[in-house]
Amino acid sequence: MTASDQGTGQEIERIFHAWDEALGARDLDAALALYAPDAVLESPLIRHHLGVDDGIRQGHEQLREFIQVVFDRQPPQRKRFRTDYFTDGRTLIWEYPRSAPDGDQMDLVEVMEIADGLIQRHRVYWGWFGLRLLETDHQ
Repeated sequence: MTASDQGTGQEIERIFHAWDEALGARDLDAALALYAPDAVLESPLIRHHLGVDDGIRQGHEQLREFIQVVFDRQPPQRKRFRTDYFTDGRTLIWEYPRSAPDGDQMDLVEVMEIADGLIQRHRVYWGWFGLRLLETDHQ
């Protein structure tokens, strides 16, 4: 990994906080501004919400469509409690644990590959509680 391939500690920290702020505000433009123009996002929620065969979206146009649906359909269990993050200077990882101070929340792990201050790849992994909500189609 070369220095140009990795994010700086400040870029990682900025994305960690800016993603949460955009999610909380449901600010589509702020969320999209964190992604590289050709970024790839992978999540089982893509298949569920968009009715497509795969769970992959690439580029701002596809990300815009998907993120807007996510913002529009957030269930009350989609809280934002998290503690800290892990990074190697390129990959940013954090967890939304099921057990939160104010009750159960959707349990997710976010994995983002960062380069040049932008999200290049974003993968979302679901825990059992969140998957159960998805299976019962809570919005």
